[in-house]
Amino acid sequence: MLNIPSFESNRLLLRPFKPADFEPMAQFFASEVSRPYGGPCSREEAWRKFAVYSGHWVLRGYGPWALEAKDSGAFVGLCGMWFPEGFPEPEISWALIPGQHGKGYATEAARRALQAAYVDFGWKTAVSVIATDNAASHAVAQRLGANVETRIAFRGGQADVYRHVPLDELLQQK
Repeated sequence: MLNIPSFESNRLLLRPFKPADFEPMAQFFASEVSRPYGGPCSREEAWRKFAVYSGHWVLRGYGPWALEAKDSGAFVGLCGMWFPEGFPEPEISWALIPGQHGKGYATEAARRALQAAYVDFGWKTAVSVIATDNAASHAVAQRLGANVETRIAFRGGQADVYRHVPLDELLQQK
């Protein structure tokens, strides 16, 4: 078994994935909202994508967490440290399942994941690679104080690479 740490924010638990998280992730990957994350796709392909999250921890020593709402115990999405082959550098990534958008979960989770990356994993900097047509994720990056550094070719389209603020600036945010 991997020893994947868990972290908390005000409303969320950032924890290792568990088998019960697959059903909502399969629904996520079947929906159009998953396009920036390699979807939509079949249930079988969704399983492979789901398994990659835990595998990333094995290969990199860090990775994404499942997001659980503390008030209800509901799985609401994923967020964390991500650096698959082909990415320009390690990033903070986030995705919410359908029905969980507009609640501030992505910003809250990304802020906590970024803090963990700096404090607990020793990162000095981080980016987020965001497809140019993913307006919601652009808004999250901007709320975190990140700025567009460059535009790159990405998954058959283009993405903006946002550079996140350093730890001291992050900790000053409310």
